[in-house]
Amino acid sequence: MTNVLNILLSPAALIYSAVIFVRNRLFDLGVFHSHKAAIPVVSVGNISMGGTGKTPLVDFVIKYYSRKGLTPAILSRGYKRSTKGVTMVSDGRQVFLGSREAGDECAMLAHNNPETIVVVAEKRKEGADFIAEHFAGNLPDVLVLDDGFQHRQLDRDLDIVVINSAAPFFNDRLIPAGRLREPRKNLDRADLLVLSKVTDPFKTAHLAEKLSLTGKPMVTTSVRPGEPVQFAGPGNLVPERAIALAGIGQPEGFIASLKQRGINVVSQALFPDHADFPLVSIKALVERSIDENLSIVTTEKDYFRLQANQPTLETMSRVPCFYLPVEIDIIEGRKVLEQMLDKVVSQNL
Repeated sequence: MTNVLNILLSPAALIYSAVIFVRNRLFDLGVFHSHKAAIPVVSVGNISMGGTGKTPLVDFVIKYYSRKGLTPAILSRGYKRSTKGVTMVSDGRQVFLGSREAGDECAMLAHNNPETIVVVAEKRKEGADFIAEHFAGNLPDVLVLDDGFQHRQLDRDLDIVVINSAAPFFNDRLIPAGRLREPRKNLDRADLLVLSKVTDPFKTAHLAEKLSLTGKPMVTTSVRPGEPVQFAGPGNLVPERAIALAGIGQPEGFIASLKQRGINVVSQALFPDHADFPLVSIKALVERSIDENLSIVTTEKDYFRLQANQPTLETMSRVPCFYLPVEIDIIEGRKVLEQMLDKVVSQNL
């Protein structure tokens, strides 16, 4: 069935490929121009759809610059938000919007970095101009562009591409026949490659070797799960037996993180990336949790999306519910990453 579907989608993938090729070629030839922002720009993106681990890397970059006493800002599309145009999520003093208006990833980044300016805009040039105008008297030191690799209208000083080691794209196809947003050769535009979600460096050595053929510097990272945080339900116990609830791309890493924390995953309730969980499904999970004395554990990104859905939260309050925060650990290449991040803001250090 999959082969038949790929054949049916191949013409659409060819059309998409042609559009991508022409668009990038026009930028390369200077027919289309990239806008230079008022402040240095670091882009964190990918060339495949969903689950690469770019949001934890954006969070790492923001915290890295903040520790150095710099003021970063985040500019994102705000995927699946209800608002349109340029919208301020946080001015670095107050978070104004939740996940419904800002998108779940932006809401999470804003709350986890309360002193960071966060703006969402479909057109990144307009978002960068808004930040330059609105904060003209006190410009941030650096703009971190979330999911920015394909958005060439805005020039960047450092272009980072994140690649999920658990779902490499070497044999993948362009959307809609596959998950690739651009051809693999377009990695030539990147300045730095980050191989993410590595669990065993020996098992991913062949991936690192293939990526090294690009000639690009490379960093390898893993995911470090934190302590589960309870957000609903009775009791205050660490979950031991749980239902894993997630609406993310490539949820296998989330399941592995739960097991790493010693949580027995009795069942998995997995939905498409950024999906709103149907109330009927949540009710069924809650009933099972009550019957079998289980907890429900979700991702931090899903938690922020749940915060905007009061009926669902009220339903989940009948059982212990947790979210699992994660951070990235740098296995190899920390010095390379830090040197490249420092170079972007060298005039301010």
